[in-house]
Amino acid sequence: MRFAPRLPTMLSRTLRCCGTLGLLAGLLAGCATPPPADNPDAVAEFKQTNDPLEPTNRVFYAINNGLDTVILRPAALVYRAVVPTPVRTGVHHVLNNLGTPVQLANDILEAKPRRAGDTTMRFLINSTVGLLGVLDVAKGWGYPDHDADFGMTLAGWGVPEGPFLFLPVLGPTDPRDTAGFAVDIALDPFTWVGGDNEWRRVFDWTRYGLSALDGRERVLDSLDQVKKTALDPYATFRSLYRQHRQGQIDEMRNDDRTTNPGWVSQPAGADRNK
Repeated sequence: MRFAPRLPTMLSRTLRCCGTLGLLAGLLAGCATPPPADNPDAVAEFKQTNDPLEPTNRVFYAINNGLDTVILRPAALVYRAVVPTPVRTGVHHVLNNLGTPVQLANDILEAKPRRAGDTTMRFLINSTVGLLGVLDVAKGWGYPDHDADFGMTLAGWGVPEGPFLFLPVLGPTDPRDTAGFAVDIALDPFTWVGGDNEWRRVFDWTRYGLSALDGRERVLDSLDQVKKTALDPYATFRSLYRQHRQGQIDEMRNDDRTTNPGWVSQPAGADRNK
């Protein structure tokens, strides 16, 4: 898949670095030792946890936590203190609107026509009436946002998640979602259009920088609470990630709304429970 040369330099190098570090750490740290077969309860717990690379994952968690403590959390605190809430909300909406093409592609690949229709309407409405996505007008008009990415698409196709991973920069994930992350980059039109020029580089740095700030600011309180109260934050984040991810996948799978000629006027969720 030859899309890396058109990626922003920062992101391309980050992905290559993640793969290299993951391989080296895996070779050095090895895997968690399975419990003896004569202890069925421990074996069952080991399989349920599905974290055979736990020693390596914990090293990466410590690295990420250090980067977060020194860089991301302070930056998010400043962002929250300096930028008013309505402006932060507008930035979040614009970033979501920029991600609409990838979302739509995955709605189609997931064979969810009503979701694809909702995504299309959200883009058309928010890009016009919503002032290029600053305002989420579409939500009030009956087209709420939903999650869609290629990791979820793979799950819908029956691809198993694989073992838990905690990667540098990317954080908690699994092989299925890591592959999905790479495909989503390839699906993003901004990966390909615009050429390699100063304006393109400014756009890329601004978009990814704001995405990092926006994402971190929105979970400031919840992450602080976990780190303050959890006896084992790593295990807690592992569990929370899996629960959240499974919730997204279940919502996608259970969204069996049908499409008809009058779908535009049919409020989202109207026939979901029929």
